[in-house]
Amino acid sequence: MKKRSVINLIRYHAENNNSAFRNEAYDIARDFDMAGDYKLAEYIMSLMSDANTFFPQSTDGSLEFFHKLDLPVTPLPLPESISNDVAGIINAIGHDAGVNKFLFQGPPGTGKTETAKQIGRIVNRDVYTVDFNSVIDSKLGQTAKNIHNLFTSITSLLHPEKVIVLFDEIDALALDRINQYDVREMGRATSTFLKELDSIGNKVILIATTNLYSSLDKALIRRFDTTIDFDRYSKEDLLEIASVTMDSLLTRFKYAGRDMRLFRKIISLMPKLPYPGELQNMLKSSIAFSNPGDEFDYLRRLYSVVRPDVSLSDLAAMRNHGFTIREIATLANMPRSTVSRELKGIDNE
Repeated sequence: MKKRSVINLIRYHAENNNSAFRNEAYDIARDFDMAGDYKLAEYIMSLMSDANTFFPQSTDGSLEFFHKLDLPVTPLPLPESISNDVAGIINAIGHDAGVNKFLFQGPPGTGKTETAKQIGRIVNRDVYTVDFNSVIDSKLGQTAKNIHNLFTSITSLLHPEKVIVLFDEIDALALDRINQYDVREMGRATSTFLKELDSIGNKVILIATTNLYSSLDKALIRRFDTTIDFDRYSKEDLLEIASVTMDSLLTRFKYAGRDMRLFRKIISLMPKLPYPGELQNMLKSSIAFSNPGDEFDYLRRLYSVVRPDVSLSDLAAMRNHGFTIREIATLANMPRSTVSRELKGIDNE
Protein backbone atom coordinates (compact mmCIF):
# COMPACT_ATOMS: atom_id res chain seq x y z
CA MET A 1 0.00 0.00 0.00
CA LYS A 2 1.31 3.43 -0.95
CA LYS A 3 2.29 6.00 1.69
CA ARG A 4 0.00 8.49 -0.04
CA SER A 5 -2.99 6.20 0.58
CA VAL A 6 -2.21 5.99 4.30
CA ILE A 7 -1.86 9.76 4.56
CA ASN A 8 -5.11 10.27 2.63
CA LEU A 9 -7.01 7.88 4.90
CA ILE A 10 -5.82 9.69 8.02
CA ARG A 11 -6.55 13.11 6.53
CA TYR A 12 -10.04 12.17 5.34
CA HIS A 13 -10.83 10.65 8.73
CA ALA A 14 -9.63 13.79 10.53
CA GLU A 15 -11.70 15.96 8.18
CA ASN A 16 -14.74 13.70 8.66
CA ASN A 17 -14.88 13.38 4.88
CA ASN A 18 -16.69 10.04 4.68
CA SER A 19 -17.09 10.04 0.91
CA ALA A 20 -13.39 10.58 0.23
CA PHE A 21 -12.45 8.06 2.95
CA ARG A 22 -14.57 5.36 1.32
CA ASN A 23 -13.24 6.10 -2.14
CA GLU A 24 -9.67 5.86 -0.88
CA ALA A 25 -10.45 2.56 0.88
CA TYR A 26 -11.91 1.10 -2.30
CA ASP A 27 -8.82 2.22 -4.25
CA ILE A 28 -6.64 0.42 -1.71
CA ALA A 29 -8.76 -2.72 -2.05
CA ARG A 30 -8.39 -2.60 -5.82
CA ASP A 31 -4.63 -2.20 -5.48
CA PHE A 32 -4.44 -5.32 -3.30
CA ASP A 33 -6.68 -7.18 -5.72
CA MET A 34 -4.46 -6.29 -8.68
CA ALA A 35 -1.41 -7.35 -6.65
CA GLY A 36 -2.97 -10.80 -6.14
CA ASP A 37 -3.91 -10.42 -2.48
CA TYR A 38 -7.55 -11.27 -3.08
CA LYS A 39 -8.42 -12.18 0.50
CA LEU A 40 -7.21 -8.85 1.87
CA ALA A 41 -9.07 -7.00 -0.89
CA GLU A 42 -12.27 -8.87 -0.06
CA TYR A 43 -11.76 -8.20 3.66
CA ILE A 44 -11.45 -4.44 3.07
CA MET A 45 -14.54 -4.47 0.85
CA SER A 46 -16.52 -6.38 3.50
CA LEU A 47 -15.51 -3.85 6.16
CA MET A 48 -16.72 -1.00 3.98
CA SER A 49 -19.98 -2.74 3.10
CA ASP A 50 -20.74 -3.17 6.80
CA ALA A 51 -20.21 0.55 7.36
CA ASN A 52 -22.67 3.25 6.28
CA THR A 53 -23.78 2.13 2.85
CA PHE A 54 -24.39 5.35 1.01
CA PHE A 55 -22.41 8.55 0.72
CA PRO A 56 -23.68 10.06 -2.54
CA GLN A 57 -21.47 12.56 -4.30
CA SER A 58 -20.54 13.82 -7.72
CA THR A 59 -18.09 11.82 -9.78
CA ASP A 60 -15.24 14.18 -9.02
CA GLY A 61 -15.91 13.92 -5.27
CA SER A 62 -16.24 17.68 -4.85
CA LEU A 63 -19.99 18.00 -4.51
CA GLU A 64 -22.54 16.03 -2.53
CA PHE A 65 -26.06 16.03 -3.91
CA PHE A 66 -27.89 14.35 -1.03
CA HIS A 67 -28.56 14.53 2.65
CA LYS A 68 -29.96 11.84 4.91
CA LEU A 69 -33.35 12.37 6.54
CA ASP A 70 -34.20 11.48 10.10
CA LEU A 71 -36.93 8.87 10.11
CA PRO A 72 -40.03 9.22 12.31
CA VAL A 73 -40.59 6.99 15.32
CA THR A 74 -44.39 7.18 15.32
CA PRO A 75 -46.96 6.37 12.58
CA LEU A 76 -48.46 9.07 10.38
CA PRO A 77 -52.28 9.31 10.35
CA LEU A 78 -53.56 9.21 6.76
CA PRO A 79 -56.99 8.74 5.14
CA GLU A 80 -57.79 5.10 4.41
CA SER A 81 -57.62 5.61 0.64
CA ILE A 82 -54.06 6.96 0.84
CA SER A 83 -53.05 4.42 3.49
CA ASN A 84 -54.14 1.61 1.16
CA ASP A 85 -51.97 2.99 -1.64
CA VAL A 86 -49.00 3.31 0.72
CA ALA A 87 -49.54 -0.29 1.83
CA GLY A 88 -49.42 -1.26 -1.85
CA ILE A 89 -46.07 0.48 -2.25
CA ILE A 90 -44.69 -1.35 0.78
CA ASN A 91 -45.94 -4.63 -0.70
CA ALA A 92 -44.31 -3.82 -4.05
CA ILE A 93 -40.99 -3.16 -2.34
CA GLY A 94 -41.27 -6.46 -0.51
CA HIS A 95 -42.13 -8.40 -3.68
CA ASP A 96 -39.06 -6.99 -5.47
CA ALA A 97 -41.04 -7.12 -8.70
CA GLY A 98 -39.37 -4.15 -10.42
CA VAL A 99 -42.10 -1.66 -9.45
CA ASN A 100 -39.81 0.87 -7.84
CA LYS A 101 -40.54 4.43 -9.00
CA PHE A 102 -43.36 6.28 -7.27
CA LEU A 103 -44.70 9.83 -7.70
CA PHE A 104 -46.56 11.54 -4.84
CA GLN A 105 -48.63 14.51 -5.98
CA GLY A 106 -50.85 16.94 -4.08
CA PRO A 107 -50.93 20.36 -2.40
CA PRO A 108 -48.33 21.37 0.21
CA GLY A 109 -48.88 19.93 3.67
CA THR A 110 -50.71 16.78 2.58
CA GLY A 111 -48.01 14.46 3.94
CA LYS A 112 -46.07 13.49 0.82
CA THR A 113 -42.58 13.89 2.26
CA GLU A 114 -43.56 12.49 5.65
CA THR A 115 -45.06 9.44 3.95
CA ALA A 116 -41.79 8.79 2.11
CA LYS A 117 -40.01 8.83 5.48
CA GLN A 118 -42.65 6.55 6.98
CA ILE A 119 -42.09 4.06 4.16
CA GLY A 120 -38.36 4.16 4.93
CA ARG A 121 -39.12 3.44 8.59
CA ILE A 122 -41.43 0.53 7.78
CA VAL A 123 -39.17 -1.20 5.22
CA ASN A 124 -36.01 -0.41 7.21
CA ARG A 125 -34.30 1.69 4.52
CA ASP A 126 -32.39 4.95 4.88
CA VAL A 127 -34.02 7.87 3.04
CA TYR A 128 -31.77 10.30 1.18
CA THR A 129 -33.25 13.42 -0.36
CA VAL A 130 -31.77 15.19 -3.36
CA ASP A 131 -30.45 18.69 -2.76
CA PHE A 132 -31.66 20.50 -5.90
CA ASN A 133 -29.75 23.63 -4.91
CA SER A 134 -26.58 21.64 -5.54
CA VAL A 135 -27.85 20.12 -8.78
CA ILE A 136 -29.16 23.24 -10.53
CA ASP A 137 -26.35 25.49 -11.72
CA SER A 138 -26.41 28.81 -13.53
CA LYS A 139 -23.51 27.80 -15.79
CA LEU A 140 -24.55 26.65 -19.25
CA GLY A 141 -24.64 22.88 -19.43
CA GLN A 142 -23.54 22.34 -15.82
CA THR A 143 -27.00 21.34 -14.57
CA ALA A 144 -27.21 18.50 -17.09
CA LYS A 145 -23.71 17.38 -16.07
CA ASN A 146 -24.72 17.47 -12.39
CA ILE A 147 -27.79 15.37 -13.16
CA HIS A 148 -25.58 12.79 -14.85
CA ASN A 149 -23.26 12.73 -11.83
CA LEU A 150 -26.25 12.49 -9.52
CA PHE A 151 -27.53 9.36 -11.25
CA THR A 152 -24.03 7.92 -11.44
CA SER A 153 -23.98 8.08 -7.64
CA ILE A 154 -27.36 6.36 -7.46
CA THR A 155 -26.53 3.58 -9.91
CA SER A 156 -23.21 2.96 -8.10
CA LEU A 157 -24.86 2.12 -4.78
CA LEU A 158 -23.21 -0.82 -3.06
CA HIS A 159 -26.44 -1.76 -1.26
CA PRO A 160 -29.39 -0.27 -3.15
CA GLU A 161 -31.72 -2.54 -1.16
CA LYS A 162 -30.99 -0.41 1.92
CA VAL A 163 -31.82 2.99 0.41
CA ILE A 164 -34.78 5.10 -0.72
CA VAL A 165 -33.92 8.08 -2.92
CA LEU A 166 -36.33 11.00 -2.52
CA PHE A 167 -36.71 13.71 -5.16
CA ASP A 168 -38.66 16.12 -2.97
CA GLU A 169 -40.50 18.82 -4.98
CA ILE A 170 -39.23 17.49 -8.27
CA ASP A 171 -40.93 20.44 -9.99
CA ALA A 172 -37.71 22.38 -9.37
CA LEU A 173 -36.00 20.22 -11.96
CA ALA A 174 -38.59 18.75 -14.27
CA LEU A 175 -41.23 21.27 -15.31
CA ASP A 176 -42.82 20.83 -18.70
CA ARG A 177 -40.19 21.31 -21.42
CA ILE A 178 -42.69 23.05 -23.71
CA ASN A 179 -43.73 25.61 -21.09
CA GLN A 180 -43.12 29.00 -22.70
CA TYR A 181 -41.77 30.40 -19.43
CA ASP A 182 -39.18 27.63 -19.05
CA VAL A 183 -35.64 28.54 -20.08
CA ARG A 184 -33.90 26.44 -22.69
CA GLU A 185 -31.24 25.32 -20.22
CA MET A 186 -33.84 23.77 -17.91
CA GLY A 187 -35.44 22.08 -20.91
CA ARG A 188 -32.13 20.37 -21.65
CA ALA A 189 -31.77 19.48 -17.98
CA THR A 190 -35.20 17.87 -17.96
CA SER A 191 -34.36 15.86 -21.07
CA THR A 192 -31.18 14.64 -19.39
CA PHE A 193 -33.14 13.78 -16.26
CA LEU A 194 -35.56 11.65 -18.28
CA LYS A 195 -32.74 9.69 -19.92
CA GLU A 196 -30.96 9.12 -16.62
CA LEU A 197 -34.16 8.04 -14.92
CA ASP A 198 -34.41 5.17 -17.39
CA SER A 199 -31.04 3.90 -16.17
CA ILE A 200 -32.23 3.30 -12.60
CA GLY A 201 -32.07 -0.37 -11.66
CA ASN A 202 -34.95 -2.25 -10.08
CA LYS A 203 -33.25 -2.46 -6.68
CA VAL A 204 -33.32 1.30 -6.11
CA ILE A 205 -36.56 2.65 -4.65
CA LEU A 206 -37.18 6.15 -5.96
CA ILE A 207 -39.93 8.43 -4.66
CA ALA A 208 -40.63 11.88 -6.09
CA THR A 209 -43.05 14.50 -4.76
CA THR A 210 -44.66 17.41 -6.53
CA ASN A 211 -47.03 20.27 -5.73
CA LEU A 212 -47.35 21.13 -9.43
CA TYR A 213 -48.48 17.89 -11.04
CA SER A 214 -50.25 19.56 -13.96
CA SER A 215 -47.03 21.41 -14.88
CA LEU A 216 -44.79 18.36 -14.89
CA ASP A 217 -43.43 17.07 -18.16
CA LYS A 218 -45.82 14.30 -19.26
CA ALA A 219 -42.88 12.15 -20.35
CA LEU A 220 -41.58 12.31 -16.78
CA ILE A 221 -44.91 11.20 -15.32
CA ARG A 222 -44.89 8.17 -17.62
CA ARG A 223 -41.51 7.12 -16.17
CA PHE A 224 -43.09 6.41 -12.79
CA ASP A 225 -44.74 3.08 -12.09
CA THR A 226 -47.58 4.69 -10.19
CA THR A 227 -48.80 8.11 -9.02
CA ILE A 228 -50.41 8.58 -5.60
CA ASP A 229 -52.84 11.48 -5.20
CA PHE A 230 -52.55 12.97 -1.69
CA ASP A 231 -55.39 15.44 -2.20
CA ARG A 232 -57.99 13.01 -0.82
CA TYR A 233 -58.81 14.33 2.65
CA SER A 234 -62.44 14.67 3.72
CA LYS A 235 -63.36 16.95 6.62
CA GLU A 236 -63.88 13.84 8.74
CA ASP A 237 -60.37 12.64 7.84
CA LEU A 238 -58.88 15.97 8.90
CA LEU A 239 -60.90 16.03 12.13
CA GLU A 240 -59.61 12.59 13.01
CA ILE A 241 -56.02 13.57 12.16
CA ALA A 242 -56.42 16.73 14.26
CA SER A 243 -57.59 14.62 17.22
CA VAL A 244 -54.74 12.12 16.86
CA THR A 245 -52.22 14.94 16.53
CA MET A 246 -53.55 16.85 19.55
CA ASP A 247 -53.70 13.68 21.63
CA SER A 248 -50.03 13.04 20.82
CA LEU A 249 -49.07 16.64 21.67
CA LEU A 250 -50.88 16.49 25.02
CA THR A 251 -48.73 13.55 26.09
CA ARG A 252 -45.67 15.78 25.63
CA PHE A 253 -47.06 18.92 27.28
CA LYS A 254 -47.99 17.50 30.67
CA TYR A 255 -49.34 20.79 32.05
CA ALA A 256 -52.07 21.03 29.40
CA GLY A 257 -55.51 19.76 30.38
CA ARG A 258 -57.26 17.17 28.22
CA ASP A 259 -60.73 17.94 26.89
CA MET A 260 -60.95 16.25 23.49
CA ARG A 261 -64.69 16.84 23.18
CA LEU A 262 -64.24 20.59 23.48
CA PHE A 263 -61.22 20.45 21.20
CA ARG A 264 -63.19 18.71 18.44
CA LYS A 265 -66.00 21.26 18.79
CA ILE A 266 -63.55 24.12 18.38
CA ILE A 267 -61.71 22.64 15.42
CA SER A 268 -65.02 21.75 13.73
CA LEU A 269 -65.88 25.46 13.55
CA MET A 270 -63.30 25.98 10.81
CA PRO A 271 -65.10 26.31 7.43
CA LYS A 272 -62.19 24.52 5.78
CA LEU A 273 -59.69 22.55 7.79
CA PRO A 274 -56.06 22.92 6.68
CA TYR A 275 -54.02 19.98 5.46
CA PRO A 276 -52.04 17.98 8.06
CA GLY A 277 -48.79 19.97 7.76
CA GLU A 278 -50.43 23.34 8.49
CA LEU A 279 -52.83 21.71 10.94
CA GLN A 280 -49.99 20.28 13.01
CA ASN A 281 -48.22 23.65 13.12
CA MET A 282 -51.41 25.37 14.26
CA LEU A 283 -52.05 22.88 17.07
CA LYS A 284 -48.44 22.83 18.17
CA SER A 285 -48.33 26.64 18.34
CA SER A 286 -51.53 26.81 20.41
CA ILE A 287 -49.92 24.64 23.09
CA ALA A 288 -46.39 26.03 22.84
CA PHE A 289 -47.62 29.62 23.26
CA SER A 290 -49.97 28.81 26.14
CA ASN A 291 -49.49 29.75 29.77
CA PRO A 292 -48.09 26.70 31.62
CA GLY A 293 -50.01 27.79 34.71
CA ASP A 294 -53.34 27.61 32.88
CA GLU A 295 -54.19 24.10 31.70
CA PHE A 296 -56.79 25.19 29.12
CA ASP A 297 -55.12 28.32 27.79
CA TYR A 298 -54.19 26.41 24.62
CA LEU A 299 -57.90 25.84 23.85
CA ARG A 300 -58.61 29.55 24.18
CA ARG A 301 -55.73 30.35 21.85
CA LEU A 302 -56.97 27.75 19.39
CA TYR A 303 -60.50 29.16 19.51
CA SER A 304 -59.14 32.66 18.79
CA VAL A 305 -57.33 31.28 15.73
CA VAL A 306 -60.35 29.34 14.51
CA ARG A 307 -62.80 32.20 15.10
CA PRO A 308 -60.81 35.46 15.20
CA ASP A 309 -64.09 37.36 14.71
CA VAL A 310 -65.44 36.26 18.11
CA SER A 311 -64.19 37.61 21.41
CA LEU A 312 -63.65 35.21 24.29
CA SER A 313 -65.96 37.44 26.33
CA ASP A 314 -68.82 37.05 23.82
CA LEU A 315 -70.71 34.34 25.72
CA ALA A 316 -73.78 34.50 23.50
CA ALA A 317 -71.72 33.83 20.37
CA MET A 318 -70.12 30.82 22.03
CA ARG A 319 -73.55 29.48 22.94
CA ASN A 320 -74.66 29.95 19.35
CA HIS A 321 -71.69 27.84 18.31
CA GLY A 322 -73.10 24.98 20.35
CA PHE A 323 -70.88 25.12 23.41
CA THR A 324 -72.30 24.05 26.78
CA ILE A 325 -72.20 26.18 29.92
CA ARG A 326 -69.20 24.19 31.14
CA GLU A 327 -67.37 24.63 27.83
CA ILE A 328 -68.11 28.35 27.68
CA ALA A 329 -66.80 28.69 31.23
CA THR A 330 -63.58 26.98 30.16
CA LEU A 331 -63.12 29.20 27.11
CA ALA A 332 -64.07 32.42 28.88
CA ASN A 333 -62.05 31.42 31.96
CA MET A 334 -65.03 32.17 34.19
CA PRO A 335 -66.97 30.25 36.85
CA ARG A 336 -69.96 28.34 35.47
CA SER A 337 -72.32 30.22 37.75
CA THR A 338 -71.13 33.52 36.32
CA VAL A 339 -71.57 32.26 32.75
CA SER A 340 -75.06 30.99 33.50
CA ARG A 341 -76.08 34.26 35.18
CA GLU A 342 -74.75 36.45 32.36
CA LEU A 343 -76.43 34.34 29.67
CA LYS A 344 -79.75 34.60 31.54
CA GLY A 345 -79.25 38.34 31.68
CA ILE A 346 -78.70 38.45 27.91
CA ASP A 347 -81.85 36.37 27.33
CA ASN A 348 -83.90 38.74 29.50
CA GLU A 349 -82.81 41.85 27.68
